[in-house]
Amino acid sequence: MGALHDDNFSTPDQRPDAIARLIADHRPGHGLVRDFYMDPDVFARDMERVFRRHWHCLAHESVIPKPGDFELFRLGDEQIILTRDMQGEVHGLLNSCRHRGAEVCTKDRGNAKMFVCPYHAWTYTLDGALRAARLMPKDFDRAAHALKKVHVKVVEGLVFISFAKEPLDFTQVEQSLHASIGQYGWGAAKVAHRETYPISANWKLAVENYVECYHCGPAHPEYSQTHALEQPPEVIAGLNAAMEEKSCALGLSVLSGNHWQNSARGGEAVDVFRYALYEGASTGSEDGSPLAPLMGRFTDYDGGVTSIHLGGTTFLVCYPDHGMIYRFIPKTHDTCEMELIWLVKDGAEEGVDYDLNRLTWLWKVTTEEDKKIIEHTARGVKSHYFEPGPIAPMEYNELRYITWYLDEISRA
Repeated sequence: MGALHDDNFSTPDQRPDAIARLIADHRPGHGLVRDFYMDPDVFARDMERVFRRHWHCLAHESVIPKPGDFELFRLGDEQIILTRDMQGEVHGLLNSCRHRGAEVCTKDRGNAKMFVCPYHAWTYTLDGALRAARLMPKDFDRAAHALKKVHVKVVEGLVFISFAKEPLDFTQVEQSLHASIGQYGWGAAKVAHRETYPISANWKLAVENYVECYHCGPAHPEYSQTHALEQPPEVIAGLNAAMEEKSCALGLSVLSGNHWQNSARGGEAVDVFRYALYEGASTGSEDGSPLAPLMGRFTDYDGGVTSIHLGGTTFLVCYPDHGMIYRFIPKTHDTCEMELIWLVKDGAEEGVDYDLNRLTWLWKVTTEEDKKIIEHTARGVKSHYFEPGPIAPMEYNELRYITWYLDEISRA
């Protein structure tokens, strides 16, 4: 499918021995040391062995609903043009002309039949094929100069891309998504709102914060009013049992499954798990009350949430009446972005079926709090005297993530 070649997208490590020593010196059961967040060479390794190796969710396909629609996405140094061609197929094109490398797409989104490079007017179709190259010799091979493409998968309405020449097997991810968000009807959803939060911190600090709820009680009082993740295990077990009983009574089977793995096994990492809201709470709102029309197979609320961790940068949150896509986007060694995408049932009308402020309130508040926490941490770890402490028992997902990350950047 004209996928990328690794040699085009690899940045050689300038100090491989130093990075190897950092990995070897890591203290098990503890956080990462300063250089993992502050060293540009480590960031280059992250881009090579995490971002250009794994799958990433770009968006919900409803952002390009019509033939000719496109949107430009930025991930690290790369720009991906997400397009829908006239036959309805979705493509991911690299925004770099095959002549001199100029950006062929200069708008963030829109509708077009062609992309015309502003430099020398080479013209490309929506699937990346080179349609015209003015004043080139008669023997010039246009077919050999199509825009480079990334691998694309569309599953339950979500668009995933991979830069790898041979992408990680996506079979387990597809099965997991069909068995989980398939119940929530995300394939027939639409984007209600998107918000991007610039973060003055290394991307790993943002992800590590997301995956643990040790901080939820002190840092997220609003979230903790309805979500029970900080309770003792025996309390959570009881709430989860009641949630599953409600799901069964509704005829639902939202399947969980931990398939978190490193890339050495050839497949993408995914973990689907369920957890309960407090009794009386229906969804992720300020007071737990319903926000929007029920989605998918849900005919009532089951008092629960389905959470999905996928590939290291993509996180999904499913409520019966709305969904959340959480994307982590690297920028530089000390900056990143978090994009939040709110989904509702396709056909639901803002102001009629849902109030946008109520729909977005909880996760806006929570993410603004997270931004502050992450940036507080980023400023703190800049200290040359910073020494990471032990991972707390409630930070088990952070421990898993750090272990996975170190394994990924260890292997060429």
